Amino acid sequence: MRASNHLIGLLNFLTFLLSIPILGGGIWLSSRANNTDCMKFLQWPLIVIGVAIMVISLAGFAGACYRNTFLMWFYLWAMFFIIAALIGFVIFAYAVTDKGSGRIVPSRSYSDYYLTDYSGWLEERVSDDSYWRKIGSCIRDSKVCAKMGRNIGGVPESAGSFYLRRLSPIESGCCKPPTECGYVYVNETVWNTEGGIVGSNPDCYSWSNDQEKLCYACNSCKAGVLASLKKSWRKVSVINIVILIILVIVYVVACAAFRNNRRIDNDEAYGETRMTKAHPSRIQF
Repeated sequence: MRASNHLIGLLNFLTFLLSIPILGGGIWLSSRANNTDCMKFLQWPLIVIGVAIMVISLAGFAGACYRNTFLMWFYLWAMFFIIAALIGFVIFAYAVTDKGSGRIVPSRSYSDYYLTDYSGWLEERVSDDSYWRKIGSCIRDSKVCAKMGRNIGGVPESAGSFYLRRLSPIESGCCKPPTECGYVYVNETVWNTEGGIVGSNPDCYSWSNDQEKLCYACNSCKAGVLASLKKSWRKVSVINIVILIILVIVYVVACAAFRNNRRIDNDEAYGETRMTKAHPSRIQF
């Protein structure tokens, strides 16, 4: 009995440790929501799951230490629903970020982003005008475009050097006009139309050299946010999948250990040795 309790306690401690990277992933998404992606609701399910696992693990640990059957039942049932919720979150994260990616631009190291390449619930939410006003304002306040400026040897970055930069999706979509529009580079956030605008992309006419406007109203900016979200969510989901597999294994072992405890408490026969002791043979050698 004592060995089983020690095993259950150890497993709960391991589960507690596993909650830390889940909670860390939610906090990381939260920091990106405030500074980069500007989507301020996606991190909360992950944070709630991480905190729930942490609290439930402590309850299970206490139940194992004090042999409290109620706490052990609570741990097993609650952890079952937490694992189900985590599975649902991982599936949801992959489903809503399944479509869309940047388009390769000839002679450029960065990609251009188009809203038409994305679809589904997340795209509809980002494209909603009332919601986008908040996101656009967040991106502008984060100064992500202002931080793009570079001086090389005291000289502003040249067009050739800029074209070799690997811009983030938001930098590419929100801080410069689409390449197809034919704008001429002046600096990172100032582009002129010396040869006139080419192409029929509405974003070509939405671009402004006003540093408070730039391409924040462009569909390419919305696509950049979606691409950035996809990248962030995929990173977190990979960690969550690994943790989920470990959690399932720990949960199965904990269930087996708890069942073993109940069998011993109920004085059930367990193995041939116990049967021999309970009903010794009349034949003695």
